[in-house]
Amino acid sequence: MAADQTQRVRKLNDSFRSRILDNGLDQSEYVPGVFLMTNGFAGLEPRDQKLIWREVARFTSFNEDNDPRGEHDFGKITLPGIGDIFWKIVVYANTTCTWGSEHPDDPERSYRVLTVMLAEEY
Repeated sequence: MAADQTQRVRKLNDSFRSRILDNGLDQSEYVPGVFLMTNGFAGLEPRDQKLIWREVARFTSFNEDNDPRGEHDFGKITLPGIGDIFWKIVVYANTTCTWGSEHPDDPERSYRVLTVMLAEEY
């Protein structure tokens, strides 16, 4: 992927994640997609879920180990009393999520799915 395309994907992924905090009200660059959680995550206390969603939205600890392609599509958070949490963005071609997008840098031709899970569920 060309550097400018990677930067565009990174910007879209960051914009998409930030929607967790603003409930989708900021439509300046709407990035279509859905947020999912695993059963383990769903079993956490609501206050812990809220804390984790906020940490995912604000995540900035990207490096070559956890973000080798520079797309800001994966992260790991460690919280006391909860443990390790993983989040991952997968970019599909459309809302059926049948196949990956050939144009992840174009929000008109891609659909993001962000999944949050407890590391023990991996």
